[in-house]
Amino acid sequence: MRGKKKTVQSKKTNAVSDLSRGAVSDTPLYYVGIGASAGGLEALQTFFDHIPADTGLAFVVIQHLSPDYKSLMVELLSKHTQMEVLRVEDGMTIQPNAVYLIPPRKNMAIRGGNLYLSEQPQRHGLNLPIDVFFRSLAEDQGERAIGVILSGTGSDGTRGIRAIKEEGGTVLVQDEESAKFDGMPKSAIATGLADFILPPDTMPEELLKFIHHPYIAERKEPADLLSDEVNGFTRIFRILNKKANVDFTHYKPSTVVRRIERRMGIVQVNCLDDYLAYMHRNPKEVTALFKDLLIGVTKFFRDQTAFQILRDTVIPSIFENVGKRESKIVRVWVAGCSTGEEAYSIAMLIQDYMDIHKSAFEVKVFATDIDREAIEFAGAGFYPESIIADVEVEFVSKYFEKKAKGYQVRRNIREMVIFALQNLAKDPPFTKVDLISCRNLLIYLQPILQQKVLSVFNRPLSKVGVAHLILLDET
Repeated sequence: MRGKKKTVQSKKTNAVSDLSRGAVSDTPLYYVGIGASAGGLEALQTFFDHIPADTGLAFVVIQHLSPDYKSLMVELLSKHTQMEVLRVEDGMTIQPNAVYLIPPRKNMAIRGGNLYLSEQPQRHGLNLPIDVFFRSLAEDQGERAIGVILSGTGSDGTRGIRAIKEEGGTVLVQDEESAKFDGMPKSAIATGLADFILPPDTMPEELLKFIHHPYIAERKEPADLLSDEVNGFTRIFRILNKKANVDFTHYKPSTVVRRIERRMGIVQVNCLDDYLAYMHRNPKEVTALFKDLLIGVTKFFRDQTAFQILRDTVIPSIFENVGKRESKIVRVWVAGCSTGEEAYSIAMLIQDYMDIHKSAFEVKVFATDIDREAIEFAGAGFYPESIIADVEVEFVSKYFEKKAKGYQVRRNIREMVIFALQNLAKDPPFTKVDLISCRNLLIYLQPILQQKVLSVFNRPLSKVGVAHLILLDET
């Protein structure tokens, strides 16, 4: 059987064999997390039929497994790869050129290159093992994290791929046409974060071409690249400014350069001049780069400590302050709101306070961003079912309506929030606000632009009372 499999393997991977490179150490070049559910076995088998055994990558498969039956995944996948296929044991160290499978009834996380198992919780009756692993993978491996979403129902993995992209990693999603069940792929594609949308048989070739692209494999320091290619980057900034009315000149080089390098690796061009030519031939690439540069770090009630302070201290102080004013309007500004989760989270806390204290003040939450698509998404208030892992059960029932394939923020909360396009570096601020929330925005800006934004925030704060807060989540 081994000899026969070897013949099949070499035939199917011939197209990518020249791209595979054996590991030169015990550390994988990249860590590839693969999420699959219903219909995922066939996609997994196809994927591994087409990946060489000596890429230097490590593969971790997170599949929704029945708790009632013994899993045969080790035996089933071993027939489709020459790599060693292992069922994970707690504390196992990941090695290159191997495939690791999650056991039934377990969640799994990676820390320091080791895999750790935990019992699946029953919270909300929904378990999301792909999200759990992908988020740990993003935190542990950063740019060396690769997330793959294959066939499955539901939306598990959607939050996880956002975390991977936030940390500079890469995302591949199975195209809907080839997926036996398209729920998970559709949910992931809808985020706009997928770098590649492909059938499983072509994923390995594109993945290997990407990681061995010169700009990806032989990374220079961003400052060195900027000095060596200053004219090329200036031209790219000019194109972005013309297209989106955003000047990235004063964004941090480490962010901008890495994201441009990634796009060059994805479209397979080898120098900035070729990339500029590609952008001129393919206007959609300008939009893709713009979206890559603006990945929003957001989820409902992100950072529970910050929201607990809002709930216990800031919001009561705001209402005490507003109660002393002639105008009984609470005004909040959420700057850099991305897809709206934070703005809605604050609106829910404010509504909850009013419900508890039986008060009925007018509330306006101004939520702004420079990404038009993110603003339009936020305005609809519709999110995948996986968001309930971030929201208290009581808030889910009070402030969301269950819809097919997701949840929608209830109308009374949506009507509190006013979404609008705004460029903090150019556009005027909102006036007389009681609270400004700005999280994970300033860290992407150089000091000169940070100071400009902070001066913009200083002007609109209400001058009456003490409930004036700029909520920052950066250093």
